[in-house]
Amino acid sequence: MAVPTITDGAPVDHAPGGSRPRDRHETQFLSRQAGKVRRTELGTFLRSRRERLTPEGVGLPPSLRRRTPGLRREEVAQLAGVGVTWYTWLEQGRPINASTQVLDSIARALRLDPDEHTHLYRLADVPSLAQVATPRCTVDPEVQQILDELSSIACALNERFDVLAWNAAYQRLFPGIANFRGKYRNSVWSIFTSPGCCHPYVNRTEESPRLVATLRAAYAHHVGEPYWEQFIKDLLERSQQFATLWAQHEVAGYGTRIKIFNHPAVGPLRLKSTSLGVHATPGTRVIVYLPDDDDTAQGLRRLENDCSASTWPPLPCGHSFMESLSSQ
Repeated sequence: MAVPTITDGAPVDHAPGGSRPRDRHETQFLSRQAGKVRRTELGTFLRSRRERLTPEGVGLPPSLRRRTPGLRREEVAQLAGVGVTWYTWLEQGRPINASTQVLDSIARALRLDPDEHTHLYRLADVPSLAQVATPRCTVDPEVQQILDELSSIACALNERFDVLAWNAAYQRLFPGIANFRGKYRNSVWSIFTSPGCCHPYVNRTEESPRLVATLRAAYAHHVGEPYWEQFIKDLLERSQQFATLWAQHEVAGYGTRIKIFNHPAVGPLRLKSTSLGVHATPGTRVIVYLPDDDDTAQGLRRLENDCSASTWPPLPCGHSFMESLSSQ
């Protein structure tokens, strides 16, 4: 069977002893495995949404004899208008099909928000939503040109939050970013595995739940893909905080966020990040950081005009800049 490897952050499949393409049987096997993982993920997601609800919250009479949190499976089935056995099988990850109408009914019964509703569709492998492109690990020259033309701090990310490209302003904020490789040039990996004593992202604890929820929503596009599965496995092993948030099965879309970076040369920088999709390459986004107050605008001007300010001095805890952003 073909063994996936990583070269410069990109997934490449090699057959044993050479580079022959996968044959039909290998492809079918991998498809079945991906389907199994997807169904398991779907069942876990449904159970997590069911357990957060109460009978009173969905208009059902309260029950005094309730051993487990949330709604029972039969209560969800009743609210969705489906059979209890069928819904139980769906939550158990059995290979059954669900129409969009039934999925919509389940979404209403579980009080899913729009992001969660879309996530449900992805996990259920609805054809109109499930078709996704091969993971991007590079950007087209046009995207790099756009980044270079921007005076604001900007970078390009893929769905896994790998930093694919950046401009000079981003390089000034994070000198040495070009020296990172693979998962070490990844925003999620940096936040959850780097030393907490000196990480420049000040409000990362407050923003982490939203970040993981966004990653979880993107993961639905790539369930069963070795490139993603290994990344999630590594994060779960390295960070208990990530494991706790991942187990909550929250999902969220992209949006404008406030990020506070503590630069040792110019002080705190309060930045407003905006995500812009690149339609020519689905899954790629350009992130632009704008100053959110006058002090930040002044700090960024100093960072741009003073070459010495863009070089991080030694940190009080003894870690280097590279160590503050990446735990290897």
